[in-house]
Amino acid sequence: MKQVFSYFIQVFRPNGPHKATNFNLKVMHGINKISIVMFLFCLLVMLYRALR
Repeated sequence: MKQVFSYFIQVFRPNGPHKATNFNLKVMHGINKISIVMFLFCLLVMLYRALR
């Protein structure tokens, strides 16, 4: 679990001078951000429906 949360922190942290500037890597991290947000939103919707 520690690795998962450390990845979340790494993905949502602002860019620093030590990060690579490869376009493919930027796009991959952007898609990962979108998928993480969508996953968390869906979890909230499922929790809401289960409690309702």
